[in-house]
Amino acid sequence: MELGVVGLPNVGKSTLFNAITKAGAESANYPFCTIEPNVGVVAVPDHRLDVLGELYHTKKITPALLKFVDIAGLVKGASRGEGLGNRFLASIRECEAIVHVVRCFKDANITHVEGSINPARDIETINIELALSDLESVQKQKEKVLKKAKSGDKESTWQLGVLEKLETVLNEGKPARTLSFSAEENEFMQTLFLITTKPVIYACNIAESDLNKSEDEIPEVVVVKQIAQAEKAQVLVISAKVEQELTELDDEERALFLEDLGLTSSGLDRIIQVGYALLGQISFLTAGEKEVRAWTITKGTKAPQAAGKIHTDFEKGFIRAEVVPYETLVECGGYTQAKEKGKVRVEGKDYVVQDGDVMLFRFNV
Repeated sequence: MELGVVGLPNVGKSTLFNAITKAGAESANYPFCTIEPNVGVVAVPDHRLDVLGELYHTKKITPALLKFVDIAGLVKGASRGEGLGNRFLASIRECEAIVHVVRCFKDANITHVEGSINPARDIETINIELALSDLESVQKQKEKVLKKAKSGDKESTWQLGVLEKLETVLNEGKPARTLSFSAEENEFMQTLFLITTKPVIYACNIAESDLNKSEDEIPEVVVVKQIAQAEKAQVLVISAKVEQELTELDDEERALFLEDLGLTSSGLDRIIQVGYALLGQISFLTAGEKEVRAWTITKGTKAPQAAGKIHTDFEKGFIRAEVVPYETLVECGGYTQAKEKGKVRVEGKDYVVQDGDVMLFRFNV
């Protein structure tokens, strides 16, 4: 899974990226500190892997991976080349979702490009710039399709209709995700790689002193939640500064620090949980002495396609899958014991894989 991180300069975007990925992206109190896109890959925390690792005495544990792409802060006029322009936006076009970091903290020592804290204005600025960037892409595609449509090509004619629909809404500075499309139109939409079709997580970056407050007690967060509700987006309240402090602690100190702050999990854990839910992602597991591994798939994926995540030959030559839920496997004390108790199911091509399924695929190529 790949998440693109966007926001105005000095909202805590790179600080959050640093904290989550420990990638060491430069973070400083001046606009456009991020000159090139920063890319960080992190392991998705999954306690089930450690348990299975002990159960199988495995030599290797491989978690699912999450990729973050942090681009330079956008400013008003970015689509027209202001600031560092929109040349970095190409870096997030292939991401599956957007983490939009919104400044919800006051700090006189950290400048704001607009001179004041105003989440609604900041969100609108970014959304307009992303929409205008998409508009440019749509208009270029429209020019190509228009020539074929004029010649009577049926496919190009309906594609032109989709592009004109997109052009209208993007021209108003609204995201493309506010529109509804048929299944066929959605397939065409995916080829356009529009940023504003992607689901959004608004990350409200608050002050450490606000962490012990209810979200509804922080006016800036209330504003963001109202905007997100209207857009059907997700909201995550986080303190980038605290997340950065957490990275400097060992596991025991970290747990105590989180407890003192009244938090049950880190920002990374919560971003992953929200991201997985937003994109309908789940993990199935494979386990053995050589390796215990998590594989990320979309909810609703059938067994052969899940097998294909491991290797294309597994999908091509799929015969059956032997399946046991993680909890059942642990309760039984291992795969052999689960099989002896009749807890291992044999599933065919129509089986829909569930989160936490421990799977063994049989195939023939």
